[in-house]
Amino acid sequence: MLNLSTVLSSRYFIWAVLFGPVALLSWRYASGALFYGEFIHLTGELSARLLIVTLAATPLRNLFPKRRWTAWLLKQQRYLGLAAFAYAVPHLIAYIVKQGDAARILSESIEPGLLTGWIAMLIFIALAITSNNASVRSLGKRWKPLHRLVYIAAILTFLHWALTAFDPVEGYVHAAVLLGIQVLRFVPRR
Repeated sequence: MLNLSTVLSSRYFIWAVLFGPVALLSWRYASGALFYGEFIHLTGELSARLLIVTLAATPLRNLFPKRRWTAWLLKQQRYLGLAAFAYAVPHLIAYIVKQGDAARILSESIEPGLLTGWIAMLIFIALAITSNNASVRSLGKRWKPLHRLVYIAAILTFLHWALTAFDPVEGYVHAAVLLGIQVLRFVPRR
């Protein structure tokens, strides 16, 4: 008989919890049950929230070093980051399909709101491609500095949100939460 700890630590359980909703959202959008604006908002917001959780793992572990849940969260950090990327990809694909014209996409890509999104996505692609044990081994000491680019991508993500949303307040709130969590890195350990 499996115990709860074993189930929660199962890679397949984690994948189902993290990647199941994006599959469902994509299916609902493709079937017409979600409108473009709803889909763009949901995938973007969930990607940003997963990014916040990903970046919160280390500060929370530093703040609560003896808590099992922070050890579990830190252990899942790679999956969380990949899930954030997995929500950003259909967000981008829906935008490209909706625009349908490469010239229009290129002309819009220099607007600050979209440029920040494009640069963030390029960083996320590099991070997703190198988020495996083989890349960690082959990049050696260069792996960690590369993956620290996630902080730049996070800033760009929240700028993208604030600059492209009808109401940027929600983006500002999420950015403030991420900033607050990152400030926890500077709280002295007990």
